[in-house]
Amino acid sequence: MGVIAVLGTLDTKGREHALVAETIRARGHQALLIDVGTGGPPQVPPDIARETVAAAGGIDLAAVMARADRGESVAAMAAAAPRLLVQLQREGRIDGVISLGGGGGTAIATAAMRALPIGFPKLMVSTLAGGNTAPYVGTKDIVMMPAVVDVAGLNRISRTIFTRAAGAICGMVEARPDVAAESAEDRPIVVASMFGNTTAAVGVAKEILEAAGYEVLVFHATGTGGRAMEALIESRLVAGVLDITTTEWADELVGGVLTAGPERLDAAAHAGVPAIVVPGCLDMVNFGERTSVPPQFEDRTFYFHNPQVTLMRTTPAECGELGRILARKLNTYTAPATVLIPLRGLSAIGAPGGPFHNPTADEWLFEALLDGLRPGIEICRLDCAINDRVFAEACAGALLANMRSARRRSS
Repeated sequence: MGVIAVLGTLDTKGREHALVAETIRARGHQALLIDVGTGGPPQVPPDIARETVAAAGGIDLAAVMARADRGESVAAMAAAAPRLLVQLQREGRIDGVISLGGGGGTAIATAAMRALPIGFPKLMVSTLAGGNTAPYVGTKDIVMMPAVVDVAGLNRISRTIFTRAAGAICGMVEARPDVAAESAEDRPIVVASMFGNTTAAVGVAKEILEAAGYEVLVFHATGTGGRAMEALIESRLVAGVLDITTTEWADELVGGVLTAGPERLDAAAHAGVPAIVVPGCLDMVNFGERTSVPPQFEDRTFYFHNPQVTLMRTTPAECGELGRILARKLNTYTAPATVLIPLRGLSAIGAPGGPFHNPTADEWLFEALLDGLRPGIEICRLDCAINDRVFAEACAGALLANMRSARRRSS
């Protein structure tokens, strides 16, 4: 059985973490209680004291606590805890981690969890789990479980939630992947960006690339997905980039809710990875429910994707700027790169007959992109919509050619 780190502020939430540890032990696992509290003495004895955690990060905890600044204390532990957990994980001393917390505890614990590799079991029971968890999860596979009530004592609700959470982390630790099977499928990795409005194109291209011997990892272009894809590209574990859905740049430019930040499209340049880039879904900006759309956009064209998602059509001027942004990004690429342009529509709803079909706005984007590209970047204009099979086949073929060219260069 495994060893599960139970990390928390044991000065204020010691009894709650002790219940989790007891439940873990009752299921046959070991629990390692780690104190990251910065207030009074721990309510229960830890296996790893807060001083040891702080020392792992090179922090003088006594000096920090003497200043009695809660914000500074939380920041100090949020810097130290990741170092300790990474050390424990690399030494094979823990197999999973769980924590319970409010604002400060969640900040500390998730900072530590984000430092751990993808696939390592991580569960955070938090009072903040029902809101925007992006700052806490980042690009990692942290499970955020709503605490429902505050983490402030044991009652009929909290006892149930914490016990179930302990069972969940035990189940995650017990469900070990088949390493032998993964090794047998040790194929080169291609990453792809996809949206609901480009699913058909990515699906066809994925089939072609898999038939050619590649493993294709698809990332949903929702901001978090784009950042996760960029992080994997930066790791240099990727053989090629199938960036069909660059829509996150529309949200970054116009102010939508699914931005991946201004570094989106940078990783392929930094890592020198062959790529194809398509202005997929740059005809739309994403907002939440209709009432969440800022008032300055009231006269725009909208499409209600579902009750929680409102799409807004980009204007010709915005499309022109998006074309210039893509060109600037692509001009920094050093590995073989190809731009593919679907002349008849950038998304499922931007094709002829669709609510976002606007050839004028699309042409502003195409002209700005093509005018801004440096020589040496291959350009392929196809008289079809993005989800037509011929376009998907062209994307897959171009990426296969670029990866072959990159291998010849390296040899």
